[in-house]
Amino acid sequence: MTAETEARESQELETITLGAGCFWCVEAVYQRIDGVKSAVSGYMGGHVENPSYKAVCTGETGHAEVVQVAFDPKEVSLERILEVFWASHDPTTLNRQGADVGTQYRSAIYYNDERQKRIAEASKKAADASGDFPDPIVTEITAAATFYRAEDYHQEFYELNKTYPYCRAVITPKLKKLGLE
Repeated sequence: MTAETEARESQELETITLGAGCFWCVEAVYQRIDGVKSAVSGYMGGHVENPSYKAVCTGETGHAEVVQVAFDPKEVSLERILEVFWASHDPTTLNRQGADVGTQYRSAIYYNDERQKRIAEASKKAADASGDFPDPIVTEITAAATFYRAEDYHQEFYELNKTYPYCRAVITPKLKKLGLE
């Protein structure tokens, strides 16, 4: 691929940043969605510049573990990206997904413009009214802030560590439930 083609393709991609618990899980889910070109683990929503994983785990940075999803809107809509988001975690638990507890595991949609905000709010309203969840959705919908890419060892974590106990116990069953594995 030429540099010119690569630049043109990146201009045609849309990004949204999602927090739905452990970023290893979120990344593994979105890597399997047709039309998604990249899913990068990182941190957003806090008050500390260049946070480390260790710092985020303290809960004192304000950051959430997130995945920045870049997708081709000609291949997959933002609405579909958000349908997967709702199906892939429990958006009714505040600061928790399963055994992962803390503000860094909050359910969050970080939008980049007013159009994304409108779509996210409508999607949340529809998910809340669907009857799929026994409790009200607590997902925050917030303007995107600086995205800090997580350390290299967090990238492609599931793909590189499928036998890791957390991957076997949490991610593989999630992927199977969603029909992605």
